[in-house]
Amino acid sequence: MASCTHVNRIQIFELPESAEGCEDCLEAGGAWLHLRICLECGKVGCCDDSPGRHATKHFEETGHLLIRSLEPGETWSFCFEDQTALLLPKVTGNTAIPPSPLG
Repeated sequence: MASCTHVNRIQIFELPESAEGCEDCLEAGGAWLHLRICLECGKVGCCDDSPGRHATKHFEETGHLLIRSLEPGETWSFCFEDQTALLLPKVTGNTAIPPSPLG
């Protein structure tokens, strides 16, 4: 996987123990497919295959560039600006998440 020049923006190095789901979907009564966490502020959003695309919307609204998958067994991160996947060994932990409402 490639690297990017924005890793200095990471503020979340330890993943939360659990997440209830996509914060925006939960607030609006929507459903998500896969969960992502912003590594700059910790907001949990949904992937682009979800109807709300809240992780990308969060990037567009805030300029926060780096996300990490919260899906079980996935350890990849992504930089929106560089459009590149990353492995960030300094970001650790596993987050318990509920099953996706969309399957």
